Amino acid sequence: MGSGRIRWVGLAAVAAATLALGPATWGTPTAGAAAAPHTLPSAVSNNFWLVTPTGSVEPYGVPSFGALSGPLNRPIVTAVPDHARAGYWLVASDGGVFSYGDTHFYGSTGTITLNRPIVGMATTGDGKGYWLVASDGGVFTFGDAAFYGSTGAITLNLPIVGMAATSDGKGYWLVASDGGVFAFGDARFYGSAAGAATEPVQRIVSTGLSDGYWILQQNGTAQAFGSATVQSMPAQALVFHPITPGDKAVTFAFQQLGKPYIWGGNGPVGYDCSGLTLASWTHGAGVTFARVANDQFHTAGTPVAMSQLAAGDLVFWGHNAADWTTVYHAALYVGGNRIVESTGDQVQLNTLDQWGMTDVMPNGRHP
Repeated sequence: MGSGRIRWVGLAAVAAATLALGPATWGTPTAGAAAAPHTLPSAVSNNFWLVTPTGSVEPYGVPSFGALSGPLNRPIVTAVPDHARAGYWLVASDGGVFSYGDTHFYGSTGTITLNRPIVGMATTGDGKGYWLVASDGGVFTFGDAAFYGSTGAITLNLPIVGMAATSDGKGYWLVASDGGVFAFGDARFYGSAAGAATEPVQRIVSTGLSDGYWILQQNGTAQAFGSATVQSMPAQALVFHPITPGDKAVTFAFQQLGKPYIWGGNGPVGYDCSGLTLASWTHGAGVTFARVANDQFHTAGTPVAMSQLAAGDLVFWGHNAADWTTVYHAALYVGGNRIVESTGDQVQLNTLDQWGMTDVMPNGRHP
């Protein structure tokens, strides 16, 4: 059970998100480009929107411009902010497009019978058009967006999951679920995350000058290529798709953000630290274990090395790394060095190392 002695230090960043024929390029980086990825210690700034497949939107450090209400025909698969971060589009798997803030609707594939579902969107530089991309890499254009090519006729090893456009709107990149990158129009290839991604890839984000990009995994971890290695990623709207039981536990924990810290709290009104970890796994994934933090560290699931943590794994703090009875705090690992925890006055999203690593126990637990 949480001790309540850990100081609240504020919300930290997470990481919890389409016709003339043009040539595609992939596989070999452009001369002078950085082919090797640079993993960012902080995936995204502390300004982001967290979007669920049902269309709810949780803003963190940014204003909310609205969200969907009522049932959807198909789930939301991507969320894209405009260039000024003054609005965003939500896109469903049938290509239905919903605009909020200062964004505008230019069309959709909602009335078209698609061969494959829509998985991503990219917008033109002036915000007066956009592309939608399907999982086979088929590209659909709307507004002032022009067509530069697709992978629709290529047999892909893994499906396309997202796209990003160059700043002049004369090219775009497609990214596959393993981080493979395909470039069209004036988009240049700077490298890929194929074989290096540890979580499913969710999207590709271009730098302002289109001289590099980030490949963003579901847990918020980003790999940077080209000039992105020395830049910070702009605010993103992230769609969290639960896949593993741990993902489902994290999804439940996200839904508790902002609820009060209550000593002995098991929800739904509020939680203490171990009450949140237990409820997240019980309600999110149907897995149960001990109630109190030190017992969770001693018996919940199996030990996992801190370097091998996955979404949903439990992490702990204790006074003595060799004595499980000294554990006084537990949290749920999200990914990208982020945790969801009930501490201070509320359930919040923070960094694993926010108080340093002195009291962090040497291993986590995978329920």
